[in-house]
Amino acid sequence: MAPLNLRQSSSPAQTLSSSSQDARLLVRETIRISASLAFAPSSPANSPPAIPPTLPAALESKNLRLGLVEDEYIDSNLRLICCEEIDGRRWKYVAENDPFGNFKKGSIRSVSLQTPLSPTDELVSFIRSYVVPEGFPDSVSPSYVPYMTWRALKHFFGGAMGVFTTQTLLTSVGVSRSRATPGAVAINWILKDGAGRVGKMLFARQGKKFDYDLKQLRFSGDLLMELGAGIELATAAMPNLFLPLACAANVAKNVGAVTSTSTRTPIYKAFAKGENIGDVTAKGECVGNIADLLGTGLSIMLSKRNPSLVTTFAFLSCGYVLSSYQEVKSVVLHTLNRARFTVAVDSFLKTGRVPSLKEGNLKESVFSFPWVHDSSVQLGCKFKDAFQDPGLYIALEPLFERERYVVTYNPVKNKVCALLKDQAKPEDILKAAFHGYVLNYSIRSSVKKQSASGKNRGHDYLGTIAMPGNIESLVAESCKMVSSTYGLFKYKAAEQGWVMSESLLNPGRARLCPE
Repeated sequence: MAPLNLRQSSSPAQTLSSSSQDARLLVRETIRISASLAFAPSSPANSPPAIPPTLPAALESKNLRLGLVEDEYIDSNLRLICCEEIDGRRWKYVAENDPFGNFKKGSIRSVSLQTPLSPTDELVSFIRSYVVPEGFPDSVSPSYVPYMTWRALKHFFGGAMGVFTTQTLLTSVGVSRSRATPGAVAINWILKDGAGRVGKMLFARQGKKFDYDLKQLRFSGDLLMELGAGIELATAAMPNLFLPLACAANVAKNVGAVTSTSTRTPIYKAFAKGENIGDVTAKGECVGNIADLLGTGLSIMLSKRNPSLVTTFAFLSCGYVLSSYQEVKSVVLHTLNRARFTVAVDSFLKTGRVPSLKEGNLKESVFSFPWVHDSSVQLGCKFKDAFQDPGLYIALEPLFERERYVVTYNPVKNKVCALLKDQAKPEDILKAAFHGYVLNYSIRSSVKKQSASGKNRGHDYLGTIAMPGNIESLVAESCKMVSSTYGLFKYKAAEQGWVMSESLLNPGRARLCPE
């Protein structure tokens, strides 16, 4: 039994000796490879050093067991842990091994895979972090850039205008000319600001108009801002009328501020992709503030040369209004309000296609202000505004027995009227609006055809169509057209990405009740 025990006790010694020989072999091969790589010809910068073919397979397997899993670390005691990407820049994390193959404590290091940025690139990256949302351009819609460009120009002109208007107000109120006591100056200024706040509160009653006519309200608000600036400059010519002029100017400018604040969120919401509306809003306001400061600084330098107020106001006002117009025109909204609904239905009836989101928004008129009623189709109107002849209503009622609305034409007011029944649902209101535009299109087409066939006969074609019998036949024809095309219109509108809502069409409150 003794020999057997001797052989068993010597086996660990033999194993230790073999392991020691392998370790020495590994060290010798590592030193030889390092020397070879140091004196080898230079290789491309991006290509990793290759393993010499003389390296035994057993040595390579030992390296893998030691953690050297990347060829570029074959002559190093560093082990690649993982890769990471931060804002488009890639990093590698490595850790150092001890002679036994274990990680050393606190040895994790990060290695950048990009060359260091130049000072110019660093400055551009710093500015981008303030003016564009994270993930730009994938985090916003394509219309974000043109909108922000025109918005910055508008605020630039607005900031420049603010210097001249403030200077004029201070001069007119008597601060620079010492025409009034400090108490009177303070009272005038407080009254001016108070009048502006009253105007802001009164205009807030526009309510939902800020949602469905936001482009029109936004542009009209900017026009009011310029009107207020012009009135403020007028105080220089009439300082004795400072208080009434300053109050009127402040009312106009505060109303404009209400429209800008109220329409801001829906516009930024149209740009945001995902849940980043807060980021889009913050960066948009930052762009406006930067442009405002630049305009203010430039205007301060120009004001030292005492330029003509009239010339300066004309130039800055034109730039402001033009920028404002292009700003609201560049917004691409997905919803169909009254103006965009008119464009979509008109295009569908003429060409059989619904315009794209961009095309429909470009064709929308921003001059159709909410307080100006539509001149062609009136939705949800009163009975007395729709029918002058009771017999016409009796004749048309059977045509809409299955519908929750009635559509007719009023020749006196030259309007198509859509009356809603008390059971009308949102879908019925949308269909009534579509039917109204179809009837209006049929009437205009009929007038145009008759005018072309009897051009020099002096007929009153609109008066001929206005006869009850002709109106009834046109309404009946429009009913057939709506029944065959309304579903197709909805499908094509949804295909283009349009969202329809009856509340955005601003229907009237009148409803037909059962007897």
